[in-house]
Amino acid sequence: MPPARSWNTRALATLPDRIRHVRRLNRLTQAALAKRIGVGPSAVAQWELPGGTSPTVENLIKIALSGEVSFEWLATGRGPLRSEIHQADGVDAFPTTMDRIEDRLLSAFRRLKPRKRELFVHCMEEIL
Repeated sequence: MPPARSWNTRALATLPDRIRHVRRLNRLTQAALAKRIGVGPSAVAQWELPGGTSPTVENLIKIALSGEVSFEWLATGRGPLRSEIHQADGVDAFPTTMDRIEDRLLSAFRRLKPRKRELFVHCMEEIL
């Protein structure tokens, strides 16, 4: 993978700016990010406002995982945007998949609603 991109730290000095940056990196609307992490769209809008409310630590973790960014960078602005371990040859800090196809499959599965997850698992079991 290419080396970590160096972002203008002044432009991303605040938590609202970093949340917006992660959302835009992933090409998500505020409503789409809200749906991914299980909050209302108004919560994301508030988090992105200067002087708005701040997300809980639990929601910061969800944003970092969803956006595939380092929690430390998201929460504090320090450290690399993405963890070094995550960048090295596609290896995650907590390996859960065997290869990029499994990684894509798991990522897509996590975005499904519970009913669709069950249907998906049933279809996969039928294929086997």
